[in-house]
Amino acid sequence: MKLKAYFAGSIRGGRNDQALYARMIDAVREKADVLTEHIRLSTINLNETKNDYDIHTQDMNWMKECDFVIAECTNPSLGVGYELASAEHLHKPVHIFYNTTRTQLSAMLKGDPYFMIHPYTTEEELFTQLQQVLEAL
Repeated sequence: MKLKAYFAGSIRGGRNDQALYARMIDAVREKADVLTEHIRLSTINLNETKNDYDIHTQDMNWMKECDFVIAECTNPSLGVGYELASAEHLHKPVHIFYNTTRTQLSAMLKGDPYFMIHPYTTEEELFTQLQQVLEAL
């Protein structure tokens, strides 16, 4: 049976890294089904038919169903922070990636020994680390 991944990336906090999310999701899909496939889309209608309650319910159901979490946290996002805390509460393995040339990761994430933090400076470095994580699953 294929593993199930929850990919976390900024939506309402900014879509600057959407193309990177799409490439990361493509890499994760080789190892697992990605429950949050919509994060890869270049356009996400923020005024979609689902209300905020339904979005929260769906995302938390996916979080409960997943086997592990991959998060790209270069672009700060309140929603992603909430997802990461939920994943920890549910005892889901969490791998956080962030570009050190563009941001400083929150001390609340970096200082939490539960999270596996993967800083990178280039996409090549990011994808090497991501492949190592996926191979270890």
